[in-house]
Amino acid sequence: MFYLNIFDSMEQCTPEEVQRLLPLVSEQRRQEALKFKHLLGQYCCLKSYVMLHEMLVEHGLVAESCRPEFERNAHGKPELKDIPGVYFNLSHTKLAIAVAIGDHPVGVDVEGFKQPTERLLHYTMNEKEIERVQQADHPEQAFTTLWTQKEAVFKYTGTGINSTIKELLTEIPLGVVMESSLNLEKGYALTLVRVE
Repeated sequence: MFYLNIFDSMEQCTPEEVQRLLPLVSEQRRQEALKFKHLLGQYCCLKSYVMLHEMLVEHGLVAESCRPEFERNAHGKPELKDIPGVYFNLSHTKLAIAVAIGDHPVGVDVEGFKQPTERLLHYTMNEKEIERVQQADHPEQAFTTLWTQKEAVFKYTGTGINSTIKELLTEIPLGVVMESSLNLEKGYALTLVRVE
């Protein structure tokens, strides 16, 4: 089992829409959303939960009335509380929201295209990756794709960003699939990591 949902109609981010979404989420998620000082953070927090809930209901994994709560592992990766055997991952940027669920761990990351500074490039990429970015026709797309790949792997493993970041993509375990795509119209890259 594996499902992915992408939402990129971010013009729907309005104060009215945030108010509409608030009663559709768990109390835990509502409190998390209200901690954000800016509207976009509140909206993405609420919308990603609603997307997750809709996917869980659509595929018969929870009842419509269920409002799942999250617990976090030692590195902060959220997991579904009291729903064993179902894994999920969320990602959002000002351009899009992505939600993935499966019966094995999943990692997803979505990021708007960004031109890296030299410092960031050398901190996060190995020599081959730096060369790939520098020689690309669109360095911001190449960098953002590599960055989402690294983030998605970290989110898949549940370890968060750590010191292995430069060599991370050379150590993908057998049976794990990484799929990346670009949305040139909207200006973002997305990478999904899951069990094959």
